[in-house]
Amino acid sequence: MNIALIVIIGLVVIVGLWLILSRNNFVKVKNQVEEAFSTMDVYLKKRYDLIPNLVETVKGYATHESETFTKVTAARTAAMSATSIDEKIANENALSGTLKSLFAVAEAYPQLQANTNFLDLQQQLQTLEGEIAESRKYYNAIVRTMNTMVESFPSNLIASIFGFKKQPFFEVGGAEERENVKVKFN
Repeated sequence: MNIALIVIIGLVVIVGLWLILSRNNFVKVKNQVEEAFSTMDVYLKKRYDLIPNLVETVKGYATHESETFTKVTAARTAAMSATSIDEKIANENALSGTLKSLFAVAEAYPQLQANTNFLDLQQQLQTLEGEIAESRKYYNAIVRTMNTMVESFPSNLIASIFGFKKQPFFEVGGAEERENVKVKFN
């Protein structure tokens, strides 16, 4: 056999193995991104289930705050019906903002602050928010790995060949969502 032929066959085998291993690595990370988002979604679903109970408890004490309750309910509905990751992220940020408003309203009612049912719901939500935050951190770490692979050479060649794309981070939205809630009572 000719030495050149052996070298060519060796290079083809090496490139083929590299393609297979690189693609498999992308598949592994893509599945981790999906798993991380699904885990976070479970916690978000628990929060969705808790919110109506929380709203009803606050309603019993703060009946004239109907605008806040409407906003919370609408934000919850929008977050639950989101179909894409980008839409889910945007709607979750809006829901978090309306929940801050709900708790700001609740702070103005001392009897509500003493209600054990409300305190229990508030504690459950606080625990869920911590779990959601941890899930977001894990999701964002996996997304960072995926995005680095998609953008780095030579793995970006594999990404473009097999259609792997950058994934969105789950982060707080614009400046208005970073501000403290302003509460005004007339």
